[in-house]
Amino acid sequence: MGQAFGCVKVDQSTIAIKEDFGKFNDALEPGCHCVPWCFGSQVAGHLSLRIQQLDVRCETKTKDNVFVTVVASIQYRALAEKAQDAFYRLSNTRSQIQAYVFDVIRSSVPKLNLDDAFEQKNDIARAVEDELEKAMSHYGYEIVQTLIVDIEPDQRVKGAMNEINAAARLRVAANEKAEADKILQIKRAEGDAESKYLAGLGIAHQRQAIVDGLRESVLAFSANVRGTTAKDVMDMVLVTQYFDTMKEIGAYSKSSSVFIPHGPGAVRDIASQIRDGLL
Repeated sequence: MGQAFGCVKVDQSTIAIKEDFGKFNDALEPGCHCVPWCFGSQVAGHLSLRIQQLDVRCETKTKDNVFVTVVASIQYRALAEKAQDAFYRLSNTRSQIQAYVFDVIRSSVPKLNLDDAFEQKNDIARAVEDELEKAMSHYGYEIVQTLIVDIEPDQRVKGAMNEINAAARLRVAANEKAEADKILQIKRAEGDAESKYLAGLGIAHQRQAIVDGLRESVLAFSANVRGTTAKDVMDMVLVTQYFDTMKEIGAYSKSSSVFIPHGPGAVRDIASQIRDGLL
């Protein structure tokens, strides 16, 4: 209805291109404008000033001959003061930007190894942005931001990289486990040595106490019973220990059986054997 009377509405963040008899006349800003069609004026089209995003997937190879897919995200917008260039000079803005992105990526990534490409993503993005800014400014566009959002190697390369990483981690884990086992064995050996040392001290003290007790018993018995010698007392002690041993063997059902002569006539022989073996 408004166009019939030559009135045109331009939305916010939009520029309308006005032509007179097919020739550019003006860039209409948001609002209501008079475009008298009867005098050859018309709106040739609209140009959005909003930031647009273009995602570009570019396949290339690195310096170490690994094929990768680089995903770049380009954020751009048309400039109001260069609306004429932005509207007339390019027929397909997105294809033009994509061509420049391909050119920069395929000239930058082949100079880098795969690991360096991951580390220098920002440098690649900066190179793409500089080239696009220099080229697209002539066409009335501004490059707001350029991001390298992903670098995707071939699936087999990914698997190999994961296996290398896993092997490195397993090697570190094995070293740590070996070091822990080493420390455990050292501590166990130190504890065993300390235990044996203390056990040796205990046995030595025990034997010393037995010797002291036997000496005191022999001296006391010899002093109280006349006519007895130290040899008689030792024989009696050995026989007493023999019967104590027999008692201990029979007291426990799970103890190993020891078969020795146990008749009364064999006591003297046992005593002499023990005495000869010890003394």
